[in-house]
Amino acid sequence: MENENNSIHPFEFDLICNFFKRLHRQGPGSPEATRLAAGFIGPLGPDAEIADLGCGTGGQTLTLARSFEGTITGIDLFPGFIDIFNRNMVREGLSDRVRGIVGSMDDLPFGEGTLDLIWSEGAIYNIGFGNGLRLWNRYLRPGGYVAVTEAAWLTPERPGEIQRFWDENYPRIDTIGNQLREMEEAGYQVVAHFILPEECWRENYFHPHRAAHESFLKEYPGNQAAEDFIGMQKHEQELYEKYHEYYGYVFYIGRKL
Repeated sequence: MENENNSIHPFEFDLICNFFKRLHRQGPGSPEATRLAAGFIGPLGPDAEIADLGCGTGGQTLTLARSFEGTITGIDLFPGFIDIFNRNMVREGLSDRVRGIVGSMDDLPFGEGTLDLIWSEGAIYNIGFGNGLRLWNRYLRPGGYVAVTEAAWLTPERPGEIQRFWDENYPRIDTIGNQLREMEEAGYQVVAHFILPEECWRENYFHPHRAAHESFLKEYPGNQAAEDFIGMQKHEQELYEKYHEYYGYVFYIGRKL
């Protein structure tokens, strides 16, 4: 998660990260969705180099490591996420080929043409979908893959309340058709795309939030910013329940031309 002005949460960076480090996943998703996306990617051998950008605490990285051979480097801007990420990999017996490092997704520590796969779930919005795809293209080998999730409009028109919410918080949200064109213009062949099912939001994202709200507020007694942040989280969930047919997360898988 990057500290960019286009973030959907206009709160102090450390406050946001301290909340999200309590969660197994920092965005909508599921092991099933990760495995489905991985299934569209050609076989990767033990020498494959993979990067998980905006990896958070590594919930999706665990699934990724069980889907592919090779070395995986997780990158996130927040050191607290990376500490948890690396502890998780040690616990799961994966630390010999999966490691997390602190870094920015718009300044990667890889040589050009060295990666076989770039993965990013729920994080590319921090630098913009098209911008991120263009920036990352040069790090991939010819024929290398990129797999990302991004918020998208699912209908050509939507109610004013949800349109205003996204316009105010993440105006870069776009339709699936436009995002597919952006992927092609960034130098990829579109391999596949699919909309994340609703349980990726309800069961795997919003439900764990509720358990984290109480412990988070206990850590910040009387802190108005913390209370406002939790209020924002609850408002997002309420809006999703009302308007989930109009927007969602989409998994995009592309291959470098």
